Amino acid sequence: MPFGWGRAPSSELAHWAMFGFADVPFPGRAVLEALGAGVDVPAGVAITHAALRTAQTDEAGRVWITGRVGPDDTDDASRLLDDLAGLARRHDAQLTPLPRRGEALLALTGHASGAVTDSDPFFEDRHPWLRVLPLAEEPGAAPTASALETLLRDARAALRAHPVNRARTDRGLPALEVLTTKWSGVRSPIPSFTEHNGVAGAAVTSTGLYRGLAAVLGMASRHLRPSDDVAADLRARLAAADDLIDAGARVVHVHIKATDDAGHTKRPRAKLDVLEAADTGLAGLHELADRAVVAVTGDHATPSTGGVLHTGDPTPLVVAGPTVRPDAVTAFGEAAAHAGWYGVVTARELLPLLMGHANRAAFLGHRAGPRRTVALPDDPEPMIDPAPTRE
Repeated sequence: MPFGWGRAPSSELAHWAMFGFADVPFPGRAVLEALGAGVDVPAGVAITHAALRTAQTDEAGRVWITGRVGPDDTDDASRLLDDLAGLARRHDAQLTPLPRRGEALLALTGHASGAVTDSDPFFEDRHPWLRVLPLAEEPGAAPTASALETLLRDARAALRAHPVNRARTDRGLPALEVLTTKWSGVRSPIPSFTEHNGVAGAAVTSTGLYRGLAAVLGMASRHLRPSDDVAADLRARLAAADDLIDAGARVVHVHIKATDDAGHTKRPRAKLDVLEAADTGLAGLHELADRAVVAVTGDHATPSTGGVLHTGDPTPLVVAGPTVRPDAVTAFGEAAAHAGWYGVVTARELLPLLMGHANRAAFLGHRAGPRRTVALPDDPEPMIDPAPTRE
């Protein structure tokens, strides 16, 4: 149960906590997505993820989001974003297209708070375009929200009058007439995974989000595009994890997206098929568990029925390794795991649990805080120095 009953986490926040950073301010998913796409992110500037959407306006003047940029809309979306970049500059902002069609990184120069709500409802079928509001009372959030709302309203006016959208309407295509924003934040100094946790971390990533997470935490990474063959995909990821271990990593995160994607189809049989394929792909884990502590779990629950995206329900967790004492549970699943020895493990507790099994338990009251080894210029013996933060 990553965050407790009734608290449905996003993937990025769940992983942030699972990696030991629950008490470190989260920079916002927009930062991670941009870094994962190879786009530079300035520090100390409000950042948000922007995307073109189709929309309809009702009789009361309310704007409803109806769809995203499709495969055949790529050229139109690129032309629209190019022109919106000029509009953004007039608002003292910078719009940088991302590799995914119709999406961009929006940096609000002069604003140091990204604590604002989303204008994107995150659904594409008849959900409202939302007003940007400041979160809580963080200093600077209100000016950011005001500036972003003004920019988005001007962008909508420009998009509705744009020749590309007029041509689309003439061809019977929906106009890409709204720019929405989500995942706002600010890139600030963050300790690396190694500095924060005391061991070298690495990741075998599947999407830009996780590649960006590895980048912002200074983790070595190997990116493998997902394969339709889930079992073969997992075997390839485990082989890549072995390579990272050989290169010096001591904590390796391996991620697959297929199980989550199957849950979002809302077809239970599709999710079952993926889980069975994943089970086959994980067959070789017992060999790794002879020399390492291995954990298999999920970052959140994705129900395979109903309209909800994620829930706060528990996700099963299995841990194996040379120092792990077995309990009476013999099956991997929510109901079986309920009887496990660990009981409820939250996301922030996962890494300490695994480190404890690896004989790296936190020694409370002694040597508190992250450390790194540095050598003085004229001294061959290393000394211990507090680890700095990194941009």
